[in-house]
Amino acid sequence: MKKIKKSVVLLTALLCAGITAVQGIPVRAEQLSVKALQDALLKRSDSVSLAYDINHDNQVNIYDWILLKKRGLPSEADILEPKGSIHSGDATFYGGGYEGGCAMLDPISKDDYWITAMNLEDYNTAQLAGAYLEVTGESGTIHVLVTDLLPEGKKGDLDLYTDAFPLIAPAEKGRVPVTWKIIPLDSAENAPVSYKYKEGSSEFWCGVQVRNHRYPITKLEYLDADGNFIEIPRRNYNYFESMNLGTGPFTFRITDIYGDVIIDYDIPLTPDEIQQGHVQFPE
Repeated sequence: MKKIKKSVVLLTALLCAGITAVQGIPVRAEQLSVKALQDALLKRSDSVSLAYDINHDNQVNIYDWILLKKRGLPSEADILEPKGSIHSGDATFYGGGYEGGCAMLDPISKDDYWITAMNLEDYNTAQLAGAYLEVTGESGTIHVLVTDLLPEGKKGDLDLYTDAFPLIAPAEKGRVPVTWKIIPLDSAENAPVSYKYKEGSSEFWCGVQVRNHRYPITKLEYLDADGNFIEIPRRNYNYFESMNLGTGPFTFRITDIYGDVIIDYDIPLTPDEIQQGHVQFPE
């Protein structure tokens, strides 16, 4: 509480000094972050985007910071673990995961990624669908993408693709102890998140999947007509589904497992194609 009060006092001082924004980064390329806005105001930056004009008064100041903080901060329940947390379990191998995996991330190229299935507890209703993992065994370390579910596995267990397993342990062993941690998805380094709508999506019912997120996501919300963000229920097969989204375009708020929040604007309903967004999570 003291830290928040201190920030408000500092930002109020800047406001009194007449700090306002000039047009900076375009709205569609801006990541709306409470911390980024706070830092920009405290540094008296002249490049704060009007994308941060939350109350639409044509300037960016403490009032926008307060509104963004109110709307954009996650609860402690949204944070899974500290970045870099190490997990332990057993690794096995199987021949699936590139097509028809539980996370429904098809198509995935074998030239781009090794893949893995994940135990039910860590998968956690698709919370770690699309997670990028660094897996270490007795013979080496590899990076894998979570695309499928391992229902019979215990917490920490992974089922690697057949050709990937020999890179971390001799194949004849079949089951070996491994450690793994979540790392940033490489394809997200220079590209925004994207959205895939489920077949049959319309203004009356819509299933939407978030892709190319730097870290796994824990929550997806849409902005309703009253200006409130409404959480969309997530299914085990990695789609968020609602009967209330309407025709679009949508404003989505996305929270990752580390509590970072991004807001993405003007996302059209395009059932026949993957729709690219405008923002990406910070490192």
